[in-house]
Amino acid sequence: MLSDAAKALLALKSLGRHQSGSEILASPEKLSALLSLSTLYKDDPDASSEALRCIANALLLIQSSRETFLKPPVNGGEICLNALEKSTNPEQIFVLARILFLSTALLPDYIVTFIENKHNGRPVVEIIGAKLDLLYICVLNSTRMAKEAMTDLLKFAYNFIHHYPKAVQENPQSQAAEEDEKKVLGDYWSPKLDGLLPPLLRIFGSLPPSFPNPITPPLTHVIHALIGIPVSPSLKNVWFPSRSAVNSPKSAPQTPHSDHRSDSRCGSPIMQSPPPSARPGAFDRALSVLSAGRRSFSRCSSPHVSSNSDILHRAWDLLEVAFNHFFADNIDPDDPKVRELLKDSSDNSLDALLSPLVILITRLCQADETSRARLKQWLVPDDLDRESPLEQRQDMFGKSLRLLTSVYHNRLKDSVGEMLYAMAGSDASNLSTLIGYGNAAGFLFNKGILSAPPASSSTNGDVASSVRDDINPITGTTFKPKPNLPEMTEEEKEQEVEKLLWLFDRLEKTGAMPADQNPIRKAIQDGKATLGP
Repeated sequence: MLSDAAKALLALKSLGRHQSGSEILASPEKLSALLSLSTLYKDDPDASSEALRCIANALLLIQSSRETFLKPPVNGGEICLNALEKSTNPEQIFVLARILFLSTALLPDYIVTFIENKHNGRPVVEIIGAKLDLLYICVLNSTRMAKEAMTDLLKFAYNFIHHYPKAVQENPQSQAAEEDEKKVLGDYWSPKLDGLLPPLLRIFGSLPPSFPNPITPPLTHVIHALIGIPVSPSLKNVWFPSRSAVNSPKSAPQTPHSDHRSDSRCGSPIMQSPPPSARPGAFDRALSVLSAGRRSFSRCSSPHVSSNSDILHRAWDLLEVAFNHFFADNIDPDDPKVRELLKDSSDNSLDALLSPLVILITRLCQADETSRARLKQWLVPDDLDRESPLEQRQDMFGKSLRLLTSVYHNRLKDSVGEMLYAMAGSDASNLSTLIGYGNAAGFLFNKGILSAPPASSSTNGDVASSVRDDINPITGTTFKPKPNLPEMTEEEKEQEVEKLLWLFDRLEKTGAMPADQNPIRKAIQDGKATLGP
């Protein structure tokens, strides 16, 4: 009986892949019936999932059905969110997250309702965080559909990050945001979303990267979500937990919040060595407990739960691997070979793929002096070899400088420029000191700084330590000693003077130079020079 139901719903889903078929399913009655079927066949995951996939197709193809799905009498958002809270099956989480993402993508007003209300006694942020932790273990174990489920759940979370703070207009994070009517992602925030940050940081800090390109879904969606969360004073202990742990040695470690229910689909998690950039933290200890046979998490209500991963170091490691993959050696960023490497990527441009990660590093540096100092030592250490042109270097510094002149990757070029500017403490003079005004000129011009900045009065010790008298301020390289030329004879000097006289006389006769501007004539008139015999 149940097998027949799954086959029938599969046929219905196939018809719903076409717009004409989905138009029939988009009515309130049909949507309610499909929701009822997904609940009726809850003991048959295939049949239940097929019913939900029919809804997902309708929401994707018929935009007007999204509001129909959310409002009475369907109330599909609430039903799906309750089902998500109970689900431990990655395949079911995937389709539920897809439905919730699609239904809220263009309807931000409903997001406020999701946040303000509790669902089975839990805030939606806590539900999303619990499912992200659950799916992380499934991804480590290579469970089917775990990555896809995490990707769509992150898209759903991004809708909250993008729309909710703007809707309620809470806590502008910068004076510019208050003055500018155009609200920028990350300029506004609400403490009600704080609980999203710890699970996002856990995933970002330890999700196994892919190779050779390390930035692929779901990691790309984690990065997009993180750049929408401000590095504000109230959240700094979450962004930089290792620093917080040093300041509070007596604080007891906590495990990430999740469901008490275990997931038989995921099985025991496969333990993997953490990346070099991630230090063992609370989540790693939780995984160790799981591997020993204890299958449940303890639910934690605190939004300030995080692993001790070094987020800046992790971001830098990912960017370095990505740069080495796409910009091998000292290749020009605009070389067609670079674009050829994107054929196997879900993103069709490096602007879309790499810019968010660069922006994340930039925001960390803008908000934290320690991060700026660390980035400077990675990019422009005090003992940097400045004998050869900086933009020809094969390391990350050289690749970044070459990107500043890119024509094809405009967004990535601007993002890298902002990263270097943040590294220099948002000081044009410091930036010119570190990379040479010739390399910084284009970026500074676009920022409205139209001439070489004066020497900075900044007391930034890190930048000041890089200032040396033997460095050319234009190129950023060391001055090369001038060759010792033999002294000219009197006859050679007279020949050079005659050439100058002839050149200036010609300019004057052709009208290219007024007579009163001829330096030789002016010198003779002032008695500072005389014509030879």
